[in-house]
Amino acid sequence: MRATDAWRRWRRKVHDILEVGGDANPAGRLVNGFIVTLIVLNAIAFAAETVDALAARYGPYFWAFNVFSVIVFSIEYLLRLWSAVEIPMLSRMPRWRARLRFASRPIMLIDLFAVLPFYFTWLVPIDLRVLRVLRVFRLLKLVRYSPALQTLGRVLADEYRALLGALLVILVLLLFASTGMYFLERGAQPGKFGSIPAAAWWALATLTTVGYGDIVPVTPLGKMLGGVVMLLGVGMIALPVAIIATGFNQESSRHQFVVTWSMVARVPLFASMDESEIAEITKLLYTRTYLPGVPMVRAGDAGDTMFLIGSGEAVATVGHRHVLMKEGDFFGEMALLEHRRHKHDVVAKTKCSVYLLDTRSLSRLARSHPEILRHIRDVAEARAAADEAARSEKRKQKPRAVSAGPRGTEE
Repeated sequence: MRATDAWRRWRRKVHDILEVGGDANPAGRLVNGFIVTLIVLNAIAFAAETVDALAARYGPYFWAFNVFSVIVFSIEYLLRLWSAVEIPMLSRMPRWRARLRFASRPIMLIDLFAVLPFYFTWLVPIDLRVLRVLRVFRLLKLVRYSPALQTLGRVLADEYRALLGALLVILVLLLFASTGMYFLERGAQPGKFGSIPAAAWWALATLTTVGYGDIVPVTPLGKMLGGVVMLLGVGMIALPVAIIATGFNQESSRHQFVVTWSMVARVPLFASMDESEIAEITKLLYTRTYLPGVPMVRAGDAGDTMFLIGSGEAVATVGHRHVLMKEGDFFGEMALLEHRRHKHDVVAKTKCSVYLLDTRSLSRLARSHPEILRHIRDVAEARAAADEAARSEKRKQKPRAVSAGPRGTEE
């Protein structure tokens, strides 16, 4: 029994280091820093190997470094797979199924494709040098560690309707420009503007402001149309850039640390949800880091946010009692659901990484996944009822000065 418990503690520690990071275990920062450095060095080595002079002189060193990297990435992948059963949602499944489910996640597939080419060259007796191109997948591993790349992914997912609209406008303008130039220039330059598809190359180069100059209008009307297309292209191509930039700025202000699917799945409030629901919650949460002594909320603040403690400790002042809250505890849910102000002060006792669900995210959740919102409401109401029953019981007993507190505090 002791050996089994020790094994589980080690597995939980490995999960904290690899999936949660430095907030759960200080070694996580060192491991993450080492992996990120190795990924960047792999990208540099991959590019350097394509230089014949460097490949001839340092070929054995490049090969040795590649073998070392594959060993490290393979160990990382296997350890993530081994420790995946510590995720509450997966712990209810048979271990083989839990690990298979975890291995099918996109980020884990990227990790797998980052090392597969190396093993294929050893296992398959044919020339698979073309598979070396798949080593660029190692660079995609940075998505796991980069808040900026994750933010860009969320922006593209959130703004895809606006981006599709901008793309449609650009395509319409491209068609009109190609058609106009075809009718105006086909007589003077039949070899270059002899069809609308041929004219589309000029229109694309002009609208994107690249302007190669290999095809240019020569007729007066063609030059006039070309000038109009140039002016329109400046605004049209800037449209999707502005959409992405605005969304990126908004998302960047909402996140102070990387939040992953595995981190959110550890929160007890979401432990009973399935994989797709956890993924939706992960998209909606934004993050904050609070230093010791910094207030998270004050009594009387607008109740427009629900707080979930990802790591660290906080203290809530409830009347004359001080309620200690730790990883997995949450507060502010009733104030958010009932649209009222917070009743208690909550101050960070240690450095806290906190997930926040605000009014806007709650509205999106209600529209897209009302069952998740019902789950949060049921948990909040059940806890509020339990807190009320506990207070009624304490009124019948001698009051205490300090309480250890429940999993959270009613707001």
